[in-house]
Amino acid sequence: MLALAACTAPALAADGEDDGPVTATLGGRLHLDFASFDNDPRGTPNKDDTEIRRAWVDVSGRFFAVDYKLEADFSGDRVEAKDVYVSRGFGNAGKLTVGQFKQYYSLDDRTSSNYGPLLERGNAATTLAPLYRLGASWQANPGDFTWAASIYSLESIDAWQVKGRAAGGRVTWAPAPQAGDVLHLGLSLAREAYDNPGANGVPALRIRPRPAGHLSDESRLTLVSFADGRDTDVDKWSLEYAQVRGPWSWQGEFSGATFDDGAQRGNVMAGYGLVSWFVTGETRAYDRKTGRFARIKDIHHTAGAFELALRYDQMRGAQHLDGQPDLRRGNTEAWTLGGNWYLRDNLRFMLNLIESRNRDRLAGATVDRTRAVTGRLQFDF
Repeated sequence: MLALAACTAPALAADGEDDGPVTATLGGRLHLDFASFDNDPRGTPNKDDTEIRRAWVDVSGRFFAVDYKLEADFSGDRVEAKDVYVSRGFGNAGKLTVGQFKQYYSLDDRTSSNYGPLLERGNAATTLAPLYRLGASWQANPGDFTWAASIYSLESIDAWQVKGRAAGGRVTWAPAPQAGDVLHLGLSLAREAYDNPGANGVPALRIRPRPAGHLSDESRLTLVSFADGRDTDVDKWSLEYAQVRGPWSWQGEFSGATFDDGAQRGNVMAGYGLVSWFVTGETRAYDRKTGRFARIKDIHHTAGAFELALRYDQMRGAQHLDGQPDLRRGNTEAWTLGGNWYLRDNLRFMLNLIESRNRDRLAGATVDRTRAVTGRLQFDF
């Protein structure tokens, strides 16, 4: 926190000098969450709980020839760095970014948590997306297309124990999008090489989604696990589709990943479908320059806007030693019904009802069934 303050102090002094060589804008978000669970008798029950899910503060602006952003999350036991980078645009050719930034992977993950219609992203975005990594990227927005490519370390500022290197990118196409009329198609790819997961203090590489929300740790099912210390290669992909028609929008993604450490292989497949309806007539906003959904605009009523959303989300995984039958095979699925009340475009209350189920497909048995009511009070600036 002291380092962030020290870095941002000179810039803050220049706040408001839009034509000067140094500018700064202060921003942030606060997400206050709760969860109440109806657990079945199998396994350890999830506990009802509350949490400060996100308490982010950021400073962004221009420092002479480059743009910058410094962002940190103060919600946990220690301060965690998010976006910490410098960038520079080169006209129509694109923009270069260097530092720690969120990688370019999937519509679900690239859409800010401030603007998603449900509290949680889908299983693929929460387990496969590379999130914030140290690296360099080039982004461009030619016409109806966006594309971004990056090379990055598997380390981050706060997770230096994870070792390895990777490359990835995303391309989207949205022909002449306008308010209330959007068609979006996209493709994300990533190739990651992990060094010695599970050995010499390096965390294991596991895919373990939380089907009933962020606080449902006891409902996690391990779909693949690589923890024997062998270098592991991972290939990831995601196909994106979304449309907006007036107050209605719908989107879906089909994602997957393969894992190989030379002695065993694993694969996961995931997909979701989501539909959203603004009962009060507003429409989901779309940012054509970045190929993702954005902040709601033009709330129609003084009492605010109200949105309903429904999603079905499934993820399955399998793992086997080379030439042997599966030693692990399972799947997790969840239905989520959500309601959002936007008091203002930057202030909303969210409520989700979740029905989730985990199955061990080798045993042919359901190993967990959990229902949850989750909610959030959210403010951003």
